[in-house]
Amino acid sequence: MTDRTTTDGDRTHDLIGIGLGPFNLSLAALAHGIPTTPGTTPLTTAFYEQRPAFHWHPGLLIDGATLQVPFLADLTTLADPTSPWTFLNYLRIRDRLYPFYFAEQFHIHRAEYDAYCRWVSEQLPTTHFNHQVDAIRWNTDHAHYEVDYTQLDPDGEAHALGRAHTRHIALGVGTAPYIPEPLRPLAEAPGLPVIHSADYLHHREELLRADHITVIGSGQSGAEIFLDLLRARPQGIEKIHWLARTQAFAPMEYSKLGLEHFTPDYTQYFHALPEDVRDTLVPQQWQLHKGIDTDTIAAIHDELYRRTLHGGWPDATLTPGVSVRTAGRLSGSGTRIELHLEHTQQATRSRLTTDAVVLATGYRERPLDTLLTGIDPHIRRDTQGRPRIHTDFRLDLDPSLTGNIYVQNAERHTHGVGAPDLGLAAWRSATILNNLTGTNPYPLPQRTAFTTFGLTPHPTPAVPGQSHPRTPLGRTR
Repeated sequence: MTDRTTTDGDRTHDLIGIGLGPFNLSLAALAHGIPTTPGTTPLTTAFYEQRPAFHWHPGLLIDGATLQVPFLADLTTLADPTSPWTFLNYLRIRDRLYPFYFAEQFHIHRAEYDAYCRWVSEQLPTTHFNHQVDAIRWNTDHAHYEVDYTQLDPDGEAHALGRAHTRHIALGVGTAPYIPEPLRPLAEAPGLPVIHSADYLHHREELLRADHITVIGSGQSGAEIFLDLLRARPQGIEKIHWLARTQAFAPMEYSKLGLEHFTPDYTQYFHALPEDVRDTLVPQQWQLHKGIDTDTIAAIHDELYRRTLHGGWPDATLTPGVSVRTAGRLSGSGTRIELHLEHTQQATRSRLTTDAVVLATGYRERPLDTLLTGIDPHIRRDTQGRPRIHTDFRLDLDPSLTGNIYVQNAERHTHGVGAPDLGLAAWRSATILNNLTGTNPYPLPQRTAFTTFGLTPHPTPAVPGQSHPRTPLGRTR
């Protein structure tokens, strides 16, 4: 490899996105073709992703699994239904509109959403895969960011070094599989059949060969994996445990008013709350996004009931209210695993021996500190050391940095449970683009919920074609 070369000559982009999950892909789609100001040339953007192609949770594309949000929560519809990058236009291009119409599916298959996003990523000229971003710096002399990256070959090896310049950045680096501390020695032990749910399909056949399987985690992923394994196991000798820390295998809050917690109205209400109140609220709202959809719960019960039709009970144990204290290889047993369990309500302890473990223990936001080391002194933080983030998704930066850094799905502590929700993707992208351009390429609704979340009235209903005044290009602190 040679020294870093600057891409596009001396060109400075208006926006560079880092990471290409659904959220930055939404931003790329809505940014495509819009002008920086009325009558000027379109925004110049580039979006970098280290993976070779778009794939959305490939280890969890279980046959029949659907999204928990309606198909309208695609990349662009809720900000611009006329966009060429809507899910309905994807169906039209693929000549599948009528089959979809007659299928009457409000919640589409997860695999179909993955294919739709990949189609958008392949059509947009601004997306660049096999590009691993290494560092971000602020160039004071030129008043722009320098983005250093490594271009990877098809095998994922470093091929060339590059540098790009941009006025603004959007971080969409997503989340990473999370393994609780007591389970980490188990997951890191070589040779043990212990996998995170993110890799489930890649190891499914290996798991099914195990004599006894344990699934840990009470959310949607844990439920779907338990159901898939249960359906594949012989009747009467299923030999499967499902353990959860929650006090019940609880349904996700899916009432129509409950879903209003995933509206822009609630996001703005939550952002205005004091930091300590926000920190208290988020754990209390786990059932809004960590429960199990009722169809999956019903399917699990139906499958268990079916296995009792000729007498007897399935060899499947479902136990909530249990935490794993420690875990490791059972001494002298090769690959057998021992879990040390504690039941919180009974205050009792026991041990479980199993042959394979699936950790459906969720995800955590990827830390931004490594990527932002070069500008860390300029980032303003809250009392917990987390980045402060403005309502329009800008990092709170020292005024000496005149370029904005926007974040996507790294703001739950400031914007609430809707941060990882696909239904807010297009609205967040539109908010970012309106702020970046200082104009209103995407007029936003003034009201999105029937609920008034605080003792303040809703704003006056929006006049068609108008929206909230937006923060102009640059920063108003």
